[in-house]
Amino acid sequence: MKQGRLIIAANWKMNRAPEGALAEGSPYLPNKDIDVVVFATLLDLRRCIVAGIITGAQYGFPKEKGAYTGETSMQMICEEGAQYVLCGHSERRDPPHNETDEFIAEQVASALKAGIYPILCIGETEKEHDADLTFDVIDRQLKRVTLTPKVTIAYEPRWAIGSGKTPTPSEAQKIHAFIKKKGGSRTLYGGSMNGKNAKDFLKQPDIDGGLIGGASLKPKEFAMIVEAARAITGRITGYA
Repeated sequence: MKQGRLIIAANWKMNRAPEGALAEGSPYLPNKDIDVVVFATLLDLRRCIVAGIITGAQYGFPKEKGAYTGETSMQMICEEGAQYVLCGHSERRDPPHNETDEFIAEQVASALKAGIYPILCIGETEKEHDADLTFDVIDRQLKRVTLTPKVTIAYEPRWAIGSGKTPTPSEAQKIHAFIKKKGGSRTLYGGSMNGKNAKDFLKQPDIDGGLIGGASLKPKEFAMIVEAARAITGRITGYA
């Protein structure tokens, strides 16, 4: 069953803020019905915070300080005003970064210590999916992480990222139900969610929101996803 308020998270990746995103009436701003979070580049974090947007960093380094050229610690991200951080996004697990489950577990622990909410991204490759290894992969990716109510989990089938392919909502629901049994709090779906399919995914009982990539760079389409979540929220006892 759903837990807490729905989250619609925009991952802008290596793109600047869309035109009008920081203006009054923007769909990226907070609203009373759901949690809207924007994962901006480090260069746009401060601008988003000043505009009143709830922000997250796309990545954080697990060490607090030291000789780590080019890195930004979780503590620094927190001090900048961000409230969330992505850990283990599929694009960070892949080359050239090749982040491991061990490193990602360190990130989650470091984020919690710093006082920011980690969104842990997990999911299988197309090869693993075709070999019917989805649940084995997810089990492995969660095993090293201490799950608490402050950790949100985003299931992003790696074969669906940017491809336009998606599992069916019922397939995604089965995977989210499996994840919820492992612990953590909210679970988000993060594989090519858009304005057309958002409602079908969000109405599933164990899907608590979405981690939106390409569609989050299109304000009108992102607004459609936000409105779909708000509509679902209005039908959940105790959420309206």
